[in-house]
Amino acid sequence: MDDLSSLLMLSNLLHLQTYLDPTTSSPPSPSSFPSTSSAAAPLLFFAIASVLSYASSSLRDRRPRRRRRCHSSSSLSPPPRPSRSLASASSAFFLSPDRALSMDPSSRDTRFRSLYGISYPIFETLLKSLRHLDAASLPSSLPLDRALSISLSRLSRGLSSRSLARSLGVSPSIVSRCTHALTRLLSTRLYPHYVTLPTTPDHLLSTIQFFKDLTGLPNLAAAIASSPVRLRPSSPSDSAAEYGADLLRSTSRSFPSILLQAVSDHRKIFLDACVRAPGSSDPASHFRESSLYHRLLDEDNPLPFRDNIITVRGQRARSYLIGDSSYPLLPFLLTPFSTPASSVSSASSSGAYAREMFDSAVAKGRAASVEAAIALLKGRWKILRNLNVGLDHAAQTVVACVVLHNMCQFAKEPEDEGRYMWRDPPESSQSASLVDSERSLSYLGKTLRQALADDLYERQHKHSSGAR
Repeated sequence: MDDLSSLLMLSNLLHLQTYLDPTTSSPPSPSSFPSTSSAAAPLLFFAIASVLSYASSSLRDRRPRRRRRCHSSSSLSPPPRPSRSLASASSAFFLSPDRALSMDPSSRDTRFRSLYGISYPIFETLLKSLRHLDAASLPSSLPLDRALSISLSRLSRGLSSRSLARSLGVSPSIVSRCTHALTRLLSTRLYPHYVTLPTTPDHLLSTIQFFKDLTGLPNLAAAIASSPVRLRPSSPSDSAAEYGADLLRSTSRSFPSILLQAVSDHRKIFLDACVRAPGSSDPASHFRESSLYHRLLDEDNPLPFRDNIITVRGQRARSYLIGDSSYPLLPFLLTPFSTPASSVSSASSSGAYAREMFDSAVAKGRAASVEAAIALLKGRWKILRNLNVGLDHAAQTVVACVVLHNMCQFAKEPEDEGRYMWRDPPESSQSASLVDSERSLSYLGKTLRQALADDLYERQHKHSSGAR
């Protein structure tokens, strides 16, 4: 392996933590993780598999190739010229600035969305941002706007580097370099500017008011969910994929994957994203390894969540997230009741109704926020339906698409259900197991959840009685 390849591998290793969780600048110490060593083992093997995948792809690139026959000056046949079909395809694909500005704005935005997945104003905003960043990793032989066009086209259309290269008449390596460079810049340099928890009281209060109007739950700030991102099937010669095949698969799905943990508000804007676990991991373990978990645990961390406190039936309640039963029950993360209403005795029918109402409210809040946001994310960026990049670039590609999604949401891009939504088949989830370090927090979570359920039932009961 030559010096350049060695430097590239070293760079991948040094940035591995950034790829897997871009919200933290340095990995937390092992002693700070409450999960057991067995829960962390899949993440270690996942990192090793990433390195082996890179080494395997590097070796394949260095296989001897047959020499092409050179055309001498005495040859009767001239060198082959690019076909007109490729030239016309390239011309139709790349829109020059003059041509773009001459188009009708509505038609121009429609054209840009069909080619690059975003409207012209977002394209220009992204182009200006890249000019101020270190874009040295982009191919120097291409203008920056063309490199951006190639990258966005691959992300939005989900094409492999070979397929897109064939249609544009460029080499697959150019397409790969453009894509990897852009996703790296998006997932590291632009992520903090577009993906962040509420930073102002007004933002937090508007979100809380929306969720209260929708679900009846007070002080609800956001919803969290886990979604598998399918990886492309590996070739039989990919030793790294064979090594980590079991880690990338779970019992509930037949394909290899990595996990995306996402937090979203009512506007379908992601407030946090983490991609640190293979498909065999569970959402609770992934959550406990994320920087978000440690930020929420840290009482000294200055978050708007800390300052907004209400009292519900004698219980102090800070702003909280909601998730499904695959997440641990904590005072800052509330999950549905695990006991079905049918198993509760008739003597406590009001308690059963309260639980049903709370679970229904949680489901409604999740569906309107994080579930819809993930469906829109995978609808816009089709590469997330079958991630056709190497394992060492998988996490950064997912996070980059999250950044692009938020740019679209801030710009109020269309959200047509039939065109831009992609919903994964439902999966059965197991309830999160309790760890020793969370026992006191779990008790506080149960107490708060019951108070919210009883309060919701009482308010709904009074409203129904007053309407009669």
